[in-house]
Amino acid sequence: MIQNDTIIALATASGAGAIAVIRISGAKAITLVSEHFKPVTTKTLKEQKSHTIHLGHIVDGETLLDEVLVSIFKNPRSYTGEDVIEISCHGSSYIQQQIIQLFLRQGCRMAAAGEFTMRAFLNGKMDLSQAEAVADLIASDSEAAHQIAMQQMRGGFSSTINELRQELLNFASLIELELDFSGEDVEFADRTQFNQLLQKITKVLKDLIDSFALGNVIKNGIPIAIVGEPNVGKSTLLNAILNEERAIVSDIPGTTRDTIEDQIAIGGVNFRFIDTAGLRETSDKVEQIGIARAFEKIEQAQLVIYLFEASNDKEAEIKTLQEKYQDKNILLIANKVDEVNQQRIATLQNRYSRLQLISAKTGQGIEELKNTLLTLSSAGALGKNDTIITNNRHYDALLKALESIQRVKEGMDIELSSDLMAIDIREALYHLGEITGSVSTDDLLGNIFSNFCIGK
Repeated sequence: MIQNDTIIALATASGAGAIAVIRISGAKAITLVSEHFKPVTTKTLKEQKSHTIHLGHIVDGETLLDEVLVSIFKNPRSYTGEDVIEISCHGSSYIQQQIIQLFLRQGCRMAAAGEFTMRAFLNGKMDLSQAEAVADLIASDSEAAHQIAMQQMRGGFSSTINELRQELLNFASLIELELDFSGEDVEFADRTQFNQLLQKITKVLKDLIDSFALGNVIKNGIPIAIVGEPNVGKSTLLNAILNEERAIVSDIPGTTRDTIEDQIAIGGVNFRFIDTAGLRETSDKVEQIGIARAFEKIEQAQLVIYLFEASNDKEAEIKTLQEKYQDKNILLIANKVDEVNQQRIATLQNRYSRLQLISAKTGQGIEELKNTLLTLSSAGALGKNDTIITNNRHYDALLKALESIQRVKEGMDIELSSDLMAIDIREALYHLGEITGSVSTDDLLGNIFSNFCIGK
């Protein structure tokens, strides 16, 4: 965790482009750049104020490398908390490398993956969960994933954890104080208030843990399996949702023999649709493999669309599927409603609750279906500004913290001695501290920041 050197890296994507940004951070950042920057004004970079931008040229001796804009961010008012220089140069790969190599020769070191953000954490500019949210923000590819990352980066999750940890720490201090007076049989911590706090912490931790299921699928795309018998219009439905000819459509039963997947954003949430082989009895070995994969996708999906023809719903098959997958959210969709009369539609609506009526061929009901999928996915929780967990490390730490809190609660119920309860309280504090970085190790930090891109 040595931080006294000066690091450099390309902060924009590698390759040619209109412009590129080279970031330098460390105690010598301004001095090193000043020696090779010729501004159009008379003032040197050292004389300029923080958070200003200056036009000039980067030179290597007598060689002019490029005309650039140099941004200055003086410590501690910078991303890393150190002196930071950002050089905006032309996007030629050759120019980028020439400038980086120039400053490497002057004593800079190439930054490791995530090292700028790690320095921001070590210098107190953000806590660990906020730093991890930076990586999630960069990786976000939907409005929902972006919203979750921004909420965590602003410190919403951190505030919740820090508040719980501080309240628990206050009571832990009183419990520890009791140990100093163990021979006098006194209680400094009000057991009634402590019990109320434990109940509050338990509820918050459970809510956060429960949110991980939603957060995980939003981060990676909500998987939806489209299943049904052959020729009911599964591939046509996939094409209609995606608005492109993604899957082959044919009147021949068994056309789809393997799963076909594609992704689309609906209401800012990524959905991963999986078209599967038609469910039927068959002697074709290749088709049998496709059908087996269809059942595998049903197990993996968060939502299952069961598609059938409006003219032939096969009630027994639908009932069998619902009984087999009682833990799954199955949406029944009657397709080809344009081919049946109103009486048949009324019959279907009376027979099945929460039935969607569509015509994948004409597009009827497709927009209504998308809105229903968004509602059933529980993505509406985003609108409540609830904290949603997407990070596996946070999830694991929350589970361990909850286990420790539950042991403290059990100890309270059986009037366990203060010294034994203190052990579980310390353990809960440790796991909560792991999330924000109040408790951390070099190995943990190295593992987290190694997953960042270089230059961030």
